[in-house]
Amino acid sequence: MGAHYHLLIRGGLCVFPWGEAEASIGVLGGRIATLSAASDATAETIFEASGLHVLPGLIDPHVHLRDPGDAAIESIPTGTKAAVLGGFATVFDMPNTSPAVVDQKMLGWKQAYVEGHSYCDIGLYVGATKQNIGQLVALEQGSGVCAIKLFAGSSTGDLLVEDDASIEAVMRAGRRRIAFHSEDEYRLQDRRTRYQAGDDVARHMEWRDEECAFLGTRRILALAQATGRPAHIVHVSTEEEFAYLADFRAIATAEVLVNHLTQIGPDCYAQLGGYAVMNPPIRGRRHFEAAWRAVREGLVDTIGSDHAPHSRAAKERPWPDTAAGLTGVQTSLPIMLDHVNAGRLSLGRMVDLMAAGPARVFGAVTKGRIAAGFDADFTLVDLKRHCVIENSLIASPCGWTPFAGMRVTGWPVATIVRGTLVMREAEILTPPIGKRVVFH
Repeated sequence: MGAHYHLLIRGGLCVFPWGEAEASIGVLGGRIATLSAASDATAETIFEASGLHVLPGLIDPHVHLRDPGDAAIESIPTGTKAAVLGGFATVFDMPNTSPAVVDQKMLGWKQAYVEGHSYCDIGLYVGATKQNIGQLVALEQGSGVCAIKLFAGSSTGDLLVEDDASIEAVMRAGRRRIAFHSEDEYRLQDRRTRYQAGDDVARHMEWRDEECAFLGTRRILALAQATGRPAHIVHVSTEEEFAYLADFRAIATAEVLVNHLTQIGPDCYAQLGGYAVMNPPIRGRRHFEAAWRAVREGLVDTIGSDHAPHSRAAKERPWPDTAAGLTGVQTSLPIMLDHVNAGRLSLGRMVDLMAAGPARVFGAVTKGRIAAGFDADFTLVDLKRHCVIENSLIASPCGWTPFAGMRVTGWPVATIVRGTLVMREAEILTPPIGKRVVFH
């Protein structure tokens, strides 16, 4: 009699680091036990995946689940439900909540809260401040902590470390990679005085211009090189930054957002108004094309959604008081699959950027690939399914997406977290089973 597994996945085309191939995957105890289960093997659950692609469980390394905060906009239960509906088995949650995760008390609360409330596995960022530098060595080693996050430019919340001396002090407090929002705060504030309430929302990309981002990134990379501290530049958005980063690959990694690969200013502002406002902004075609060129040339390590919900009222305030941030965790994968179908990148490169890349950059050593011994996280997709993204599909309580009405080819069919089928055909099948990710 053949071996018995908790889960068998059969008949799908699997995306491995070494290429695509059919495999019979056997899962035991939440881990991948074999890629070659015998034909007479049995299992408590058998998933017949014929006609589907089986991807490693995807990771969104950049979400804002707003918890603690306002559950009427987003929370860990609703945001991770959106994540698994969108095909993500793991998310990394940002610290600019209310109150912020910047000390052991708040980190401890969040560590305890996620288990029993999260539908997928979760990593936690800790925010850097000028006041908590002495605690960062201990905080970055906390269970489930993926990285320190430093806001060198102001965005949602009150976390800000804008001066070089303080940024350097943060870099010298610990050893793990730091994630940076690298807009230059001094330039932002100087330019802010040029604009007034009621100005055209398209001026958002004029206020937070290319030099705001490029100057911030140049400063961060100089400090990273001086201190030897690895840096991860999130939401890189300019041609200048991508070109510059090529000379710092030994010390720096880079993220690009789905929005910067999909939307183009000023057209998006004319179409969406405040629902196109994010930081750094969606920019013009030159930067859009540079982002895709960076993806093709290997300059990008991860793709994130920067899922950052706000209420409709906050998004509809006159600019520049419009809340900055867009929903995205539930729509990122369908949009990227549409890009795959359009020939903009291969499915293997997409998996590299949305699974293996985040696992490598942040040290989630048992995630990001289909291989024996790894966590049994899988994202199953139908590459040929045609769907329309609609606001009515969005699980986040804010209830909107900037991609409403977009037709896509490619859709997530199922999400499996450590061997448990959590989502299938847009139905949540389990209570919250998420755990903190193990990082090394």
